[in-house]
Amino acid sequence: MRKELEHFEIGNSYGGNQDWFRTFMMRIGGCGAETACDCSLYFRIHSDLENIYPYDLSLLSKHDYISFAHLMEQYLWPRMSGIDSPEIFIAGYSRYLSDRGVECLSMKPFSGSEPYEKAEKALMRQIDAGFPVPTLILNHKDKEYRDYVWHWFIINGYNKPEGEGAEDNLYVKAVSYSSYRWLDFRKLWNTGYSQKGGLVLFDMK
Repeated sequence: MRKELEHFEIGNSYGGNQDWFRTFMMRIGGCGAETACDCSLYFRIHSDLENIYPYDLSLLSKHDYISFAHLMEQYLWPRMSGIDSPEIFIAGYSRYLSDRGVECLSMKPFSGSEPYEKAEKALMRQIDAGFPVPTLILNHKDKEYRDYVWHWFIINGYNKPEGEGAEDNLYVKAVSYSSYRWLDFRKLWNTGYSQKGGLVLFDMK
């Protein structure tokens, strides 16, 4: 069972990239703003929410994306402890949506402290419904996931092997830094630390 959402490209970049940003603080701490920008572009393209992206959709450019990210910085700016909870992300992005007059899109947090089984079901429901999933990982004991430590990114696909002898693992498509990787979601979710991140779950009315 496999499901992937379409994503946008800017040149050879799969989505945006915080390395492009103009300031040092945004380059090291702008992952929350980048995630919100990528979600906004996804909804503009696939849900026709015209006001959610304020630039020319017919010609996506790196220049416009960078300008968009620094607009989003007003709502999701880097701070001392980072945007270290789904609630902070939701508060900032909700203000952006309100200022843009986008009232049909809502969000709720899903804590990283929830059991893996609930997280797997919640994530698959979101992808099946056509929603990308903003994801926050804080600390992680497995060095395989060091690129995702204290980091926001999007999950926009899953693959769950089926059939006799298939392993009972869910693999997810994690989008960050102009590319994506397929990750074992059980290992990603079970960080080994008590302080957790979590997911942001969208709904549209």
